[in-house]
Amino acid sequence: MSTIYDGITPKLWEWLERQPVFFVGTAPLAGDGLVNLSPKGTRGTFRVLDAHTVTYLDLTGSGIETVAHVRENGRICLMFCAFEGRPTILRLHGTGRVVAVGEPGFEEAVAGFGEAGTSRMHGARSVVTVDVTRVADSCGFAVPRMDLVEERDVLDKALAKKSPEQLVEYHRTRNDVSLDGLPGLVTPG
Repeated sequence: MSTIYDGITPKLWEWLERQPVFFVGTAPLAGDGLVNLSPKGTRGTFRVLDAHTVTYLDLTGSGIETVAHVRENGRICLMFCAFEGRPTILRLHGTGRVVAVGEPGFEEAVAGFGEAGTSRMHGARSVVTVDVTRVADSCGFAVPRMDLVEERDVLDKALAKKSPEQLVEYHRTRNDVSLDGLPGLVTPG
């Protein structure tokens, strides 16, 4: 049986911040646009700010769908699955906002992630904050039990090899527009 909560309870808060991976769903307004679902992870890059606000550090990647969709319409859903312990799926629906690298408030937003933000400042491209309007769980009976072997360091290593100029060029050429042609990151050049 599912439960709809008034907000993120202290117990859920602690559980959410322990999860090693979560999924972000967004879509453009256009009826023929592509729905996007992105996995996010890396410990310390997700934070609960209060009972109705969460934030995550968006690291440089191959696409810019989430940022483009959130900037167009704000709609976002974060889904967390319990891969150990009690079978649970928790969804956080809400309205997102983005502060991208180079925009006012970006460095302050990244600082909120402590060491995880400091160590990944070089490869971060934005911080996504969600004003949570619905918190709901469901059974998760079909989600398999799995053990986390280790976190991958491939993205951190790949981003560390890029100079600041190379990251700007990567953002300009690969993160400038979404698959649907919506604006992504605004970069110089």
